[in-house]
Amino acid sequence: MGIRLHKMPEVENPVLIAGWPGIGNIGIIAVDTLRGMVSAEEFGEIEPWDFFYPKKVLIRNGELTDLEFPTNKFYFKRTERKDLIFFIGEEQPAQAGRAYAEGKKAYQMANLVLDVALKSGCRRVYTSGAAVAPIHHTVRPRVWAVPNNESLVEEVRSYENTILMSDIEGRGGQGNITGLNGLLLGVAKRRGMEAICVMGEIPIYLQGIPLPYPKASRSVLEVLTAALGIRIEMEGIDELVQSSEREIERLYEMFPSEIKEQLDKLKYVTYAKPTEPEPITEEDKKRILEDIDKFFKKEPKED
Repeated sequence: MGIRLHKMPEVENPVLIAGWPGIGNIGIIAVDTLRGMVSAEEFGEIEPWDFFYPKKVLIRNGELTDLEFPTNKFYFKRTERKDLIFFIGEEQPAQAGRAYAEGKKAYQMANLVLDVALKSGCRRVYTSGAAVAPIHHTVRPRVWAVPNNESLVEEVRSYENTILMSDIEGRGGQGNITGLNGLLLGVAKRRGMEAICVMGEIPIYLQGIPLPYPKASRSVLEVLTAALGIRIEMEGIDELVQSSEREIERLYEMFPSEIKEQLDKLKYVTYAKPTEPEPITEEDKKRILEDIDKFFKKEPKED
C-alpha cells in the first residue's frame, strides 16, 4: 500500500483540492472541471490494491491479462495567483454495504493524500460534496461551507452565495459530512493544515436519483475560483447544466400532480428565521420523500 509518484511537482505553497463521487457527483464534477480547465498535469497516484476490489478483469484470447481498479490520481498546475494540486478519486474505499468511506481504510487514504500535499508544501485543503437541502431544482443552489479552524470562519462568510453549515436555521449549529470529504478536514486539522469543505445544494427529492447535478457543481466552482483568484470559462459546465436540467424537467413532469404541488412549494424556501412561517414543514418534507420513493418503486404495469 502506498503512493506512486511519477515526479515531484515544482510548486510553491500550493492549495490541495480533493474530490470523490457522491450525491449528484457534485463535488467531483466541480473539482474535475477545474482540473481540466487549468490543464493540470498528472504526477502520481495512490496504489489501489489495499483499498479496492477490481472493477473488472481484462481477458484477451481466453487469458486473464489484467485487473482494472478505480483510479485515485494527483495532478498539479502552476498559475499566476496560486499553485494547485488536485486529488481525484473514482471511488471511496467503503466498507461492505456502505456508500461512503469510513474506518481504517478511509483514514489511511486520507493520510496518504495529505502526505503528498505536505511533501509539496501545501498548507490548505479544499474538499467538495453535496448538501441535501429543501430547495427546488429551478433555483440557484447555494454553497454550504465547513472550515476546520475558527480563523477561517470570517473568510468563509465573505464568499459569495455561501453559508456556513452551522449558520443555517434549524440545525442548532450542528451538522456532519459523510465520507472522505469530511474525514479529510479532520485529519488535516490534526496535521496542522487549514481545510474547508464546500458543498453545493441539491434538492431533497433528487438525492436518491442516480443523476448528476452539475447546477450545484457550478455554484461550487464559482466559490472555489473566486477564493483562489482564478478565472475560468464556464461554457463547458453550462452545457452540462442545461442538459441535466432538461432531463430533470422530463422526470419532474412524470410526477403525479399531488407530488408536484408539494414540490412547487420549495421554490419559495428562503431559510426563514424561526419566527417566520416556512413554505414547507418537516412533515411535508417527509411525505414528499415517501411519495417519491413509492413513485419510483411502483412495478411497471402490464400492457
